Amino acid sequence: MNLIGTKWKPLILFHLLEGDLRSGVLQKKIPGVSNKMFTQTVRELEKDGLISRKVFPVVPPRVEYGLSERGKSLEPILRSLDAWGSADCKS
Repeated sequence: MNLIGTKWKPLILFHLLEGDLRSGVLQKKIPGVSNKMFTQTVRELEKDGLISRKVFPVVPPRVEYGLSERGKSLEPILRSLDAWGSADCKS
């Protein structure tokens, strides 16, 4: 729970199940997250080995995030949480 137990980490990981996303696109998929909190969260996820960060040597800078192998192992858990939350909303 220490690795994914914050407000924003599960959301970031869930959106990365779709595949690698550019930093700005990923941040826009998460309404309400500040730039500072987004940056802090992806850095923690990268440090914990759950996501990978690719920086492309272009101008303007381009950064993409994707799930690492360890992060991909969370897919069943994230999908279960999504299903549980969706079922709860229907009740």
